Amino acid sequence: MDIRSEGAILVLSGAFDVRSTGEVRNALYEQLAGYDSDVVVDMSEVSTVDATALRVLAVATRYAWLTGHHLTLRNPSPSVRRMLHLCRMAHAVEVERTAVSA
Repeated sequence: MDIRSEGAILVLSGAFDVRSTGEVRNALYEQLAGYDSDVVVDMSEVSTVDATALRVLAVATRYAWLTGHHLTLRNPSPSVRRMLHLCRMAHAVEVERTAVSA
């Protein structure tokens, strides 16, 4: 898992699973503590995700809300969206809406 920060945007790439949850959790909380604005997690380069990783995102979303921030997922792949629904976590995270091209 590669994690890089681009301002208030946290860009994740690679496999986001139980092996990388600690690293991502730390990066998320550092990002939330470092910015007064909303934080976006760009997941366009995430290849796979598991239930443990989704739980980290759900807990961080709740923490952000409790501290007056918003944590939003950007560009999750169809497989990540499917896992959000299968794990019943779709209601626990906010996914950025994108315009559909005609």
